[in-house]
Amino acid sequence: MALELRQSLKLTQQPIMTPQLQQAIKLLQLSRMELTDLIRQEQEENPVLEEVNVVNVETEPLETNYETMTAAPPEVKESQKEDEFPSMDWRKERFSSGGRGSGDEDDRPTFENFLTKKATLADHLFWQLRLNNLNEEECLIGTLIIGNLNEDGFLQVTLEEIALQSGFDLSTVDKALKKIQAFDPPGVAARDLRECLLLQAQQLYPDKALIKKIIQDYLGQLAKKNYQAVARELGVPLEEVVQAIRLIIELDPKPGRGYNDETIPYIIPDVYVYKIGDEYAVVLSEDGLPKLRINPYYRDILREPAQSAGEAKEYINEKIRSALWLIKSIHQRQRTIYRVTKSIVRFQREFLDKGVNYLKPMILKDVAVDVDMHESTISRVTSNKYVHTPQGIFELKYFFNSSINTVRGENIASESVKEKIREILSKENPHKPYSDQEIVEILKEQEILIARRTVTKYREMLGVLPSTRRKQMF
Repeated sequence: MALELRQSLKLTQQPIMTPQLQQAIKLLQLSRMELTDLIRQEQEENPVLEEVNVVNVETEPLETNYETMTAAPPEVKESQKEDEFPSMDWRKERFSSGGRGSGDEDDRPTFENFLTKKATLADHLFWQLRLNNLNEEECLIGTLIIGNLNEDGFLQVTLEEIALQSGFDLSTVDKALKKIQAFDPPGVAARDLRECLLLQAQQLYPDKALIKKIIQDYLGQLAKKNYQAVARELGVPLEEVVQAIRLIIELDPKPGRGYNDETIPYIIPDVYVYKIGDEYAVVLSEDGLPKLRINPYYRDILREPAQSAGEAKEYINEKIRSALWLIKSIHQRQRTIYRVTKSIVRFQREFLDKGVNYLKPMILKDVAVDVDMHESTISRVTSNKYVHTPQGIFELKYFFNSSINTVRGENIASESVKEKIREILSKENPHKPYSDQEIVEILKEQEILIARRTVTKYREMLGVLPSTRRKQMF
């Protein structure tokens, strides 16, 4: 068979990811904070975009009924192409994105929030370093030691590395380390958990040799709660071992965590669900989202033909086109979140009425079919988005979970099973905790069929230790 080259024409259709479509997809999966940061960045790069307070906007406020709202602002039609935006009569109209301004001075943070600074662990240790009568060598080594502590107060480098960096011998470095380990909080600058607990025991219980012995040689037995073996090997009564372990439990395994300056990430819901009478209303939250519009200054520039010719006009038109696509994408994002939340409310009505135990199993396809969207779109919409409901604040992905069979052949959501396991564990006897198999039997009595390995997986997801490690001996 001979091989030959031919030219042929073939007409095909294939999707093309335009920059505008990529921007819309990107906005769809961003969280509220990420969206705010992106808008700020766009404002810095695009002089046409302007943020205004709703009180100062002369146009009518944005419609909040996203169920009847179009995917774009009224001035932007779905059928219009990208190249048609500059030809629109935008000089007479104002395009603005959703959002409410926060012009009320009472809502602004107080000055104390800016002036107050919590002392870090390094600040606390450097303050003690200056107060102690240390020589120049010890101060230099102490500075290196403090600079190499992690947030829990543990030393992250070896003494050999400190000696190499400082230029001093190991004995001098070890001597300086012991002085730093005597600082507050007790246990700081330790190299492992055993040394951390020994330092605390030395400072807090200097006359209790049994505590030091247990920490030094029997930490593994303590983790397994095998107290009888510890008492048998040490040759002391079990009561004395239990008393020593009581004091060991009170020691802090992370002495530096009290100085961690971590800000609590507060969740701002993207949407609220309120019960009004017998129905549930979905309201989008636009607090914190900047309200955008086209800057009227550039509209006035284009009104002057002499000033709007050539490169200046082309530049302004390009920036206007970019601004309009951003505003349109924000409207599309808000409308999609609204529609998806409305669908979730229809599916999970019983959950909203009665609680987690009545959560229904649901997958992305259920909502996708309901709102006539692709599953990937639903996945992007529900990522990093939170909803405030009468039952609390939940991530939108929380409502999508697998199903567990019951004795009657019905299905129950996996989150409901986790909640039942949590309730069972909260009521167990701490001296005789339930094993995973016993939890399986209890769930079976509640008509829930589940395997032991599934119970183990859910227990670990709840952050609960095995029964052997939950057992309290005293």
